[in-house]
Amino acid sequence: MPVTVEAPRPPERVLYVDATDQILGRMAAEVAKRLLEGYRVYIFNAEKAVVSGDPLMVIRSYRVWFQMYVHVNPYKWAPHRPRSPVTIVKKAVLGMLPRSKQRGREAARRLRVYIGVPDEFKDKQLVRFRFADASRLGHKFIRVGEIALRLGWKGVRSRP
Repeated sequence: MPVTVEAPRPPERVLYVDATDQILGRMAAEVAKRLLEGYRVYIFNAEKAVVSGDPLMVIRSYRVWFQMYVHVNPYKWAPHRPRSPVTIVKKAVLGMLPRSKQRGREAARRLRVYIGVPDEFKDKQLVRFRFADASRLGHKFIRVGEIALRLGWKGVRSRP
């Protein structure tokens, strides 16, 4: 009887990203590339990511989303728009993945986004992308947490 031998699984590639003062679009593009390469990506401090541009214009462009409706029962079928920093950052990354293909859907499953840094990840080495640093912007930017608050996000609820 032949003996079947399974090849050892390669070690899982994991990337821990600190989104503090990172430009959202540039960071999202790099994270999407890494997801397609097979990495499992964890993004921390999502509320501290930065969107470039005049803050009033950025808020106005996000608010345009809330004015789009469908004619039949808009409460049921209208597009549901993200209000929390986690979903804003996740939507930015997922928008850069080919989710109509199998590899894009698998890459989307390997993404996790958090507000702050959870206790189980405190000892991990966090990566920051130098080309996505917000210090190059000057004063024209707004943080994702501020956008979320202006869109109606209630903030993080503490557990009793």
